[in-house]
Amino acid sequence: MNPDVVIVGAGPAGSATAILLAERGFTVMLLDKAAFPRPKICGEYLSPEASRILDRLGVLKDVDAAGAQPLSGIRIIAPDGTRLDGAYPTAGPWRAYRDHALAVPREILDALLLERARSLPVTVAERQRVTGLLVEGDRVVGLRAEDPEGRSYEVRSRLLVGADGRGSIVARALGLLRPHRLRRMALVQHVGGLAGFDGRGEIYVDPPDYAILNPVAPDRVNLGLVVPLRHAVAFRGRMEMFFHARLKQLRHLSPRLEGMRPVGRLRVLGPLAYRVDEPRHAGVALVGDAAGVFDPFTGEGLYTALRSAELLAETAHAALRGGQVSAEALAPYWRARRRAFAAKERVTRVLQWVIARRRLATLTAHVLVRRPALLGTLMGVLGDFVPPGALLRPSLLRRNRSCPGSAGR
Repeated sequence: MNPDVVIVGAGPAGSATAILLAERGFTVMLLDKAAFPRPKICGEYLSPEASRILDRLGVLKDVDAAGAQPLSGIRIIAPDGTRLDGAYPTAGPWRAYRDHALAVPREILDALLLERARSLPVTVAERQRVTGLLVEGDRVVGLRAEDPEGRSYEVRSRLLVGADGRGSIVARALGLLRPHRLRRMALVQHVGGLAGFDGRGEIYVDPPDYAILNPVAPDRVNLGLVVPLRHAVAFRGRMEMFFHARLKQLRHLSPRLEGMRPVGRLRVLGPLAYRVDEPRHAGVALVGDAAGVFDPFTGEGLYTALRSAELLAETAHAALRGGQVSAEALAPYWRARRRAFAAKERVTRVLQWVIARRRLATLTAHVLVRRPALLGTLMGVLGDFVPPGALLRPSLLRRNRSCPGSAGR
């Protein structure tokens, strides 16, 4: 089979791209090295605006029916114990597709998206190992792969999409991966035995670390710990010990974890952030984490994956219909990515800088306690439905001494 489009990676970005291009009438082949369903290290958080894309893809009702947990906002605990009960705003000039985010295990979300792709003219091939790209001059024309029995084969296509996540074999083969100066790692485990959730995710900031608790099922919490990469080097091979010792050092989180029991194995990922150059070859594009990761503070990378799939599908549709898949023909996608994500990335960089500094993180929490409108706008930005520029509105920056009932000590 020589499809119009071959996609490497059947996570949310890959499956969404396959769905959107198949709906436009293109033949699509979707490959992945894993067999589905499978767990995946992730914050497992879908921002309110991500629901719009899931609905567009035809899977939102299935995600709800599978037990996705609604989240009305995020509770942030500052280093001194100041509590910010952030809620997604329901009033103001911007409206979310829904008034809540979703928490859902990746083995459920990814399987539902892949099943939707299978319902369309998409050839899905699991447990396939991509071994290289087919390159002719300045053009990528397909890939080489091996099936589960080790048999080699080639697939030629008009467009190759790398949706294979961090360390993308497609990006690596083209020499596009670049390091990021933000050097953090994440340790993630599903745990049970934690009660007291009130429909919010929780973030505990205790520089240089922070931890995220995301309730993905009635007695199942995604517990993620983010630490400087250099702090974990000496514990290579002893990550369980490092994980639990580090959690105990977060003084406002440690009591919260009493009674915790693991319900999944510890997974480690790092460095979290990295950059990827724009391809110069014709016939190739990158989507989702394969196109770069900027270490989102609340773990909202799933929205970025889904939205970038929408953006790529629009550009790829025009390029394929026009018979041109040159780097120039695909460049509008990269410009659209920058417009969609650059401002949010700047906000995230500022947040990462703030939460790495104890006094500044505490001071920022105190400011947000006194300025509920600013906190609400920040929640909307993190929820992907309020433009980041809204944080600079003069009405938000004016001094406000009122203390809201939804935030305090």
